[in-house]
Amino acid sequence: MDDPAAPGPAGSPANDSGNNGNNGNGGKGKLGAPKGREAFRSQRRESEGSVDCPTLEFEYGDADGHAAELSELYSYTENLEFTANRRCFEEDFRAQVQDAKEWLELEEDAQKTYVMGLLDRLEVVSREQRLKVARAVLYLAQGTFGECDSEVDVLHWSRYNCFLLYQMGTFSAFLELLHIEIDNSQASSSALRKPAVSIADSTELRVLLSVMYLMVENIRLEREIDPRGWRTARETFRTELSFSTHNEEPFALLLFSMVTKFCSGMAPHFPIKKVLLLLWKVVMFTLGGFEHLQALKIQKRAELGLPPLAEDSIQVVKSMRAASPPSYTLDLGESQLAPPPSKLRGRRGSRRQLLTKQDSLDIYNERDLFKTEEPATEEEEEPAGDGERALDGELDLLEQDPLVPPPPSQTPLSTDRVAFPKGLPWAPKVRQKDIEHFLEISRNKFIGFTLGQDTDTLVGLPRPIHESVKTLKQHKYISIADIQIKNEEELEKCPMSLGEEVVPETPCEILYQGMLYSLPQYMIALLKILLAAAPTSKAKTDSINILADVLPEEMPITVLQSMKLGIDVNRHKEIIVKSISALLLLLLKHFKLNHIYQFEYVSQHLVFANCIPLILKFFNQNILSYITAKNSISVLDYPCCTIQDLPELTTESLEAGDNSQFCWRNLFSCINLLRLLNKLTKWKHSRTMLLKIQTKYLGRQWRKSNMKTMSAIYQKVRHRMNDDWAYGNDIDARPWDFQAEECTLRANIEAFNSRRYDKPQDSEFSPVDNCLQSVLGQRLDLPEDFHYSYELWLEREVFSQPICWEELLQNH
Repeated sequence: MDDPAAPGPAGSPANDSGNNGNNGNGGKGKLGAPKGREAFRSQRRESEGSVDCPTLEFEYGDADGHAAELSELYSYTENLEFTANRRCFEEDFRAQVQDAKEWLELEEDAQKTYVMGLLDRLEVVSREQRLKVARAVLYLAQGTFGECDSEVDVLHWSRYNCFLLYQMGTFSAFLELLHIEIDNSQASSSALRKPAVSIADSTELRVLLSVMYLMVENIRLEREIDPRGWRTARETFRTELSFSTHNEEPFALLLFSMVTKFCSGMAPHFPIKKVLLLLWKVVMFTLGGFEHLQALKIQKRAELGLPPLAEDSIQVVKSMRAASPPSYTLDLGESQLAPPPSKLRGRRGSRRQLLTKQDSLDIYNERDLFKTEEPATEEEEEPAGDGERALDGELDLLEQDPLVPPPPSQTPLSTDRVAFPKGLPWAPKVRQKDIEHFLEISRNKFIGFTLGQDTDTLVGLPRPIHESVKTLKQHKYISIADIQIKNEEELEKCPMSLGEEVVPETPCEILYQGMLYSLPQYMIALLKILLAAAPTSKAKTDSINILADVLPEEMPITVLQSMKLGIDVNRHKEIIVKSISALLLLLLKHFKLNHIYQFEYVSQHLVFANCIPLILKFFNQNILSYITAKNSISVLDYPCCTIQDLPELTTESLEAGDNSQFCWRNLFSCINLLRLLNKLTKWKHSRTMLLKIQTKYLGRQWRKSNMKTMSAIYQKVRHRMNDDWAYGNDIDARPWDFQAEECTLRANIEAFNSRRYDKPQDSEFSPVDNCLQSVLGQRLDLPEDFHYSYELWLEREVFSQPICWEELLQNH
């Protein structure tokens, strides 16, 4: 994958990307720095870690741990409903099963019989009775915690019961109930009339969505010890969610429609957090996560005859050491103590001493593999002109070895150093366009004319140009998108000779077809919710209310209750940001692999909906504070809250058990948003606002003042061999071409969508029957009862309708 994928573990990676604690937080580390500049330098030399932030045991993945993902489904306001679910189940269980005291004592056949009875009782007319039965089903999906002794037992029986519920047809039954609740106009109008919507307005929807989420999340989770029947059920469930069944749309489209209906203001009572979590997990389950994406990419490259990938992005990211944020305060102090620039301009060696003070390139132990050591010459000792000095300074800063060694007396033994990969982590890539551009410049310079797209003829060019072209071709990378664009151009040019394209009916293709005509509304709705949930957003009267499924019916009256609700609201917003960022990233990556113009269509609508400024606004905050925020109450998290009595609400109980160093979901969200921003701006100069591709627009002075950031980019991000990102000399970065670039892309997207998905019956390429007798002689299939009402139809549609023959003749 060609985007700067998520940062890998800093320090030792966690053994399990999910086991970071039930509240979505995790990690260990030491926070704090020794006082004094000498102590700071000493610690930087003794350890590869950063003193500005703690070492975080974080491993990026598809999602957090199983328990954490389940706990985030519930707000703390809903905790009282666990007891209500248990009471409803026990009342129904005692009434229906006489011979057993507990659910876990029943044989599997008896459990199936009881579930069948529950589903039959779901079909009653009374909403109140139907809700009680639904709560009983929810209690089963939650793991029958009243009969368990530990959190592990609750999670085990939750999975077991969810597979059992699915095998008995529970998901289909709840899907029908969900349709009923979505179309419940009475609930919508009641919520619209209320000045403030609370959690009580969405009780039925929350119960239904909770059962469906628990089933999706538990069945989605794969383990080696799963029996064969569970694996078969998982694949069946995946297919059922992916494809249209019984003339119904895929389940993800129903959830998308709930999102747009909520944002339109017609259904303010929808529990939007549960809808978004379920939508994200359904897309992940049906389309696949990051590892499945990598496997699909390898398979598709093989099918297209492309060479295999140079590396596995997932493995590279896991072995990559995270970059530390610049220590601005210490840098400022050292810059004030440093000699004036006028005294450093004379010799190149003086500039290297300044680099040692800055200590900005000590990320890897080894030197860059792409460099060769050359001894200093007498020419380097001579002073240069002012213009050359400035350029040389920038070149030296970028070409300096990755590690500036400490003084000889303090050089540690090599065996004590932490071993990191040599050189840069990513293999460089070169596009065909890059080679053509390089040769165009070289030919204009040396022979005075160009040869178009010819990259083989090197006559008249000096030997160094030959070597450069050879190196570029060695790293040439042909992407799947390049092949797709080329095929699309051929289909547009020769639609008749090439025939109709055969499009595989994959889950991704079916989802795109279903989303196509409403996709702008879907993207706008998601970004509206993301804006409302962003911590940097201010409350506005016209913004949507995303707190309907977290606010209690009665507002808190004590300080501690207000503190608890404040934590719950912040946690609620964090989970929404997490789900939307992960959902958008998954959609973009899958659509890009399926077809590049599907990806561009979604990307363009995100850009038109101001997604880029929104992400920038999100990062306009103290990110370290956001990542280390502790908006969780461990004792109130599921499943912990189900196996022990809830403690008395005190300040200590609100903070009990929260010893985590960072919040997993917030760090996950930040990484997702950065990857999303990169995908929207990559190779799009008109959209470039951040990351590596922005540096060419920031000016020389900014680059000189932010060399630590430049160095971190150099070490972490994949390089295009002739991408002039560090100096801003790219001729493609011409502002007058921006509008034309977007318009051309939009025209290509519309042509693709029109050719593949808009197929009207009266197409100009479809045959036309001009014979009157042939047309009148065609046999039409009429309904069986048509002959009973034929005379009535003639009277109503023919005889009683006046015909204006003059108008008919004029129109034709």
